[in-house]
Amino acid sequence: MKSDVEIAREAEIRPITEIAGKLDLTADDIEMYGKYKAKISFPVWEKIKQRPDGKLILVTAINPTPAGEGKTTTSIGLADALQQLGKKTVLALREPSLGPCFGIKGGAAGGGYAQVIPMEDINLHFTGDFHAITSAHNLLAAVIDNHLQQGNALNIDVRTIAWGRVVDLNDRALRNIICGLGGRTNGVPRETGFDITVASELMAILCLATDLEDIKKRIDKIIVAYNVNKEPIYAADLKVTGALALLLKDAIKPNLVQTLEGTPAFIHGGPFANIAHGCNSLIATKYALKLADYVVTEAGFGADLGAEKFIDIKCRYGDIEPAAAVIVVTARALKIHGGVSLDKVQEENLPALKAGLVNLKKHIENMRFFNVPIVVAINKFPGDSPFELHTIEEACKYWQVPVAISSVFTDGGQGALSLAHKVISNLDGTQPLHFAYTDEQSLEEKILAIAQNIYGASDVTYSKEAAKMLAQLTDLGYGNLPICMAKTQYSLSDDPKKIGCPTDFSLHIREIRIAAGAGFVIALTGNIMTMPGLPKKPAAENMDIDNVGNIVGLF
Repeated sequence: MKSDVEIAREAEIRPITEIAGKLDLTADDIEMYGKYKAKISFPVWEKIKQRPDGKLILVTAINPTPAGEGKTTTSIGLADALQQLGKKTVLALREPSLGPCFGIKGGAAGGGYAQVIPMEDINLHFTGDFHAITSAHNLLAAVIDNHLQQGNALNIDVRTIAWGRVVDLNDRALRNIICGLGGRTNGVPRETGFDITVASELMAILCLATDLEDIKKRIDKIIVAYNVNKEPIYAADLKVTGALALLLKDAIKPNLVQTLEGTPAFIHGGPFANIAHGCNSLIATKYALKLADYVVTEAGFGADLGAEKFIDIKCRYGDIEPAAAVIVVTARALKIHGGVSLDKVQEENLPALKAGLVNLKKHIENMRFFNVPIVVAINKFPGDSPFELHTIEEACKYWQVPVAISSVFTDGGQGALSLAHKVISNLDGTQPLHFAYTDEQSLEEKILAIAQNIYGASDVTYSKEAAKMLAQLTDLGYGNLPICMAKTQYSLSDDPKKIGCPTDFSLHIREIRIAAGAGFVIALTGNIMTMPGLPKKPAAENMDIDNVGNIVGLF
C-alpha cells in the first residue's frame, strides 16, 4: 500500500471555494490561504447563528497503545461515509503540533485513504495559528521580565512567576532554565522554563472563547504571578491584553480544508489531551453545527481523558451535547491491554484479547455514565484474525452496545458505511448529558469524582504543595471551576504500566495549577510533562524535501 504522503499527493483536491459551497458559503464568506485552505470570516456567524444545530458525533477510544487505534482516521472515514449517504456533514478536528510530528507520534491528519488534505500543509505550520499563539504567549513573558527590569512596580515575587515561555517543538533541554544572565542590562536572573505551545493557557483560551471580545476578557484573568503579599498578579495588570488579542485576530478564525473525498473539514486549535483539555476549538464546533446536519469531532486519547474533558469542560462552557459517541478499538490494542508485547500483536491470541476487553468495557461504562449513546467501531487492520474480530463483536453484543467493523484506512468512507448506519440509527438527543461533577462541588470533590467514576480509583492523595495550592485557589474564589486532569494516556490510572483495567489504586496529585483565563484548574499526576522530549530516533530523521518541493517521510 502507498504511503500516506503518496496517497495525499495523488488525491484529487478540490478548490476550497467548492468545499465552502457545500456548506452554502460564498467566496465572500472565506479568507483564502492559497487554493486549498481558507479561514471562515467573522460576519458568517451573524448569518448562521439562528439556525438549528446539527447532530454532534463524538469519536473517542480505548486507552492508546503503541499498536495504534486509528481514532482520527476513523473520524475522517466516518465523516466521508456520512457524506456518501447524502448527509450534509462537517468534520471538526484539532490542528497537529510540530512537536509530536517531528518526534514519535507523527502528524495528525489521518492515514491511508482517510486523510484531511493538503496533508503536508496541515502538519507543517498550516495557517500559522500555533505561531500566533506562541508569539502572544512569549510577548506576555517578555513583558513580565521587562516589568521586573523597569522597577517592578507591581511588587512581583519573582519566585512565584507562573508564566514561562513556549515553543511548538519537543525540547526537554528547555524544561527548566535560568534567564536574565549576563549583567544588569540583560534582565533579572531567575528560574523559568518552556512548555510546548499546545500546553499554553492561550491555546486553551483560543479553543474555549466565542469571539475576540471573549478572548480579551479571558486574557485579562490570566494569573501570571503573585506579589510579595501573596496576591495574584493578572495579565490585565500588565496592560498588554489588546496586543495579545491583536496577535490572535486571525488565529481565532476556524480553518476550512477537506478530506480525500471532499468532505468539508474544520481543523482548528490543538490542546493536548494528556496535559490540556484535548479538543478542537469551541468556535469551530459551533460553526460546524450551524452549517451541517452531522458534525463528526474527536476528543484526544481515550474516553478517560479526552471524552471526559470534552464533556466536563467543553460541553459545560459551550452548552453543546454529543448525540452519540463512537469508541474506537482494535484487536491489536486489546491484546496489548491483555499483556501481549508489541512484537506479538499480529499473532492470533484469543486469551490475551479477551483479557484486554476489560479496557473497552470500562470506556463503554464511562460513556454510559455521561448518558451518551454509544457505538463501538472496530478499526480493522490488514491481517486481523476473523476470530478475534468476531470475539470483540460478541462482547459488544453481550454488553448491548451496537458495533461495526471499520476499514477506512484501506477503503476510505466506503469502509465506514456500516459504522455510519449504526451511528445514525443510534443518535439520541433526548437523554440529558450527565457531568462527572457539579459546579458547586469543591475542587477536591471534583477530582475525586473523576478519579472514582471515570478512572476506577479507590481514592486520591495529594502532595503537600498540591493540597496547599487547592486551599489557596479555593480562598481566591476559584473553587467553582472545572478540573482539567493531566494524566498518562496509556492507563486508566496515573501509572502507564498499569494497562487493562486497574482497580483499587490511589490517584496521586503532585501539582495543581490554575488557568483562570481558560477557566479551569489543572491537576497534574504521575510524571506528566508539559514539555515533551524527543525519542532516541525522532521521526524528523526520516523526513526530507526535494528541489521541486516533494516531501518524503512525513506521516
